[in-house]
Amino acid sequence: MGLLEERERAARQRVEGLQAELRDAEAAWERFVIARETVSQVLAEPDEGVQAPVAGAERAVPAAGAVPGSVVPVWRAGLDATILAPDYRRIMDIVAGRGEAVDCRQLASALGLEPLPAKVEGVRSKAKRLAARGWLAEESPGMFSSVDGRGGGS
Repeated sequence: MGLLEERERAARQRVEGLQAELRDAEAAWERFVIARETVSQVLAEPDEGVQAPVAGAERAVPAAGAVPGSVVPVWRAGLDATILAPDYRRIMDIVAGRGEAVDCRQLASALGLEPLPAKVEGVRSKAKRLAARGWLAEESPGMFSSVDGRGGGS
């Protein structure tokens, strides 16, 4: 029995170490995704939309629609889900339509994706980004719900 307990303890320590390494790798991956999206957004901004100010008139600011790869802004009063990129709007619509916390496998399935780990992780990344920026609530790890007044409805 002592030998089994020792092996169990060693296996648990290895699992904990691997989980810590996975968390670090996911954090690094998230930073790269955000950096790539930011660069894509900056490079995609058209120069022709910039207008020179007219004397005595307010400066015209073109309204930019969200495109795939757009950065998710931090939620603040007055913003609605229509400013989000299409993938994020779809996630918001699904979570708002459920009325209860949804896990990432359910989200992936509702988005029409196969519940493969790579697909689920992509959805998890987007849902966590929405939660980190105030659009969704993460009630417990991996369980997302809508926040009153911030639902989909696009």
